[in-house]
Amino acid sequence: MSSRTNTQAASTSRRQFLKTSGALAAMALTGPVASRLYAGEDNTIRIGLVGCGGRGTGAAIEAMSTAGPTRLVAMGDAFESRLKTSLQAISGQMAGKVDVPPDRQFVGLDAYKKVMEVVGPGGVVLLATPPAFRPLHVEHAVEKGLNIFMEKSFAVDAPGIRRVLKAGREAEKKNLKIVGGLMSRHYPPLVQAVEQLHKGVIGEIITCWAYREHGPVGFGPKPEGMSEMAHQIRNYSNFTWVNGSFILDWLIHNIDVCCWCKDAWPVSAQGQGGRQVRTYKDQLFDHYSVEYRFGDGTRLLAQGRHMDNCWGFFGDHIHGATGSAELGEGITNPRIFKGWQQRPEDIIWRYEGERGSGYQVEHDLLFAAVRKNETLNEAQRCAYAAMAGILGRMASESGQMITWEDAMASNLELAPGLDNFTMESNPPVMPDENGNYPIAMPGITKVV
Repeated sequence: MSSRTNTQAASTSRRQFLKTSGALAAMALTGPVASRLYAGEDNTIRIGLVGCGGRGTGAAIEAMSTAGPTRLVAMGDAFESRLKTSLQAISGQMAGKVDVPPDRQFVGLDAYKKVMEVVGPGGVVLLATPPAFRPLHVEHAVEKGLNIFMEKSFAVDAPGIRRVLKAGREAEKKNLKIVGGLMSRHYPPLVQAVEQLHKGVIGEIITCWAYREHGPVGFGPKPEGMSEMAHQIRNYSNFTWVNGSFILDWLIHNIDVCCWCKDAWPVSAQGQGGRQVRTYKDQLFDHYSVEYRFGDGTRLLAQGRHMDNCWGFFGDHIHGATGSAELGEGITNPRIFKGWQQRPEDIIWRYEGERGSGYQVEHDLLFAAVRKNETLNEAQRCAYAAMAGILGRMASESGQMITWEDAMASNLELAPGLDNFTMESNPPVMPDENGNYPIAMPGITKVV
């Protein structure tokens, strides 16, 4: 299979949006979707939030910090307490832009439908629930004619990835805008660093390393009276069907950055992982090491570990034929070096401008595209980034060499029937009589 090439037009569009964002509110809109964008002649864009955790709360604030009038009109979450806490935090920072009375606060796994109904066609919905639900929510948003910000990750298995890809194609037909929460792709210093690599400043990219090495991922025990479904969703980072594993939901940014630097997606992967010191009753591997191969034979090694008292690093190292780079999520100041030693005296490029925030820029781009009625659809790129993480999980949990083509064609669903789940449903994995959950076993676990 030939390697897939990233589209670099997004970088050009990004620069254009940033240069013109101050004048966006005054510009006229064209097209059938644009004619229905606003809740009145004041050009206010209606916003709905689905998933009110920390990232959803942040996304709402960032959405309302874009150029031009906006209003948050509906919110939904699986947990009422989280919705209330989020609403309080958002209202505290965005006074005058929040209009979410009790009858537009929706709780439950079907809350997304009610939020989108309130927002209406042409508005923007922010999707920040655990990743298992992203394909379902993206599909519904496109069906209802909404523009979308979707937080990473974007699915947990290949069937989910295919749903996102299909919804993205439907969004294109409807002239809807989709931006994904891979904020590293929108961080100005990193954007310019990757542009330097693509210009050949360190020659052909030979090897990439992606790292996320830090302390343990937390876990909350199940309170008395809480359903098993609620418990697993509340601890979504700990259950594979909900978040897709540590290597997908936590390491996705730096795997994606390596593929961006390489300007290709991997064609295969093999790796390993396990549960060496973790004792919580959940499904998490506490370490992963996955070797990806690109179509030209070069490789990417992704390492993820969350253990106490171990070496830590959060970022990417890129080696080219004549030099190297340190960049990626976790690296505030990307640097490019001649040679591979990465000594201060060997720096040949560093970013000198205003850093800004990738989190904010991704919303600036989305709302600029809505106001100007310009094409912006990151669904395919985001889906492929998630697929790279899923491929790594499949390879390490099975112990097999897995090709991209076989992974993409897999019909294995981690949560069959998810579209009809309620908070009282039994989740796809249940504890045994000792409270333990099934854990992947390399050499035994089947993934395709």
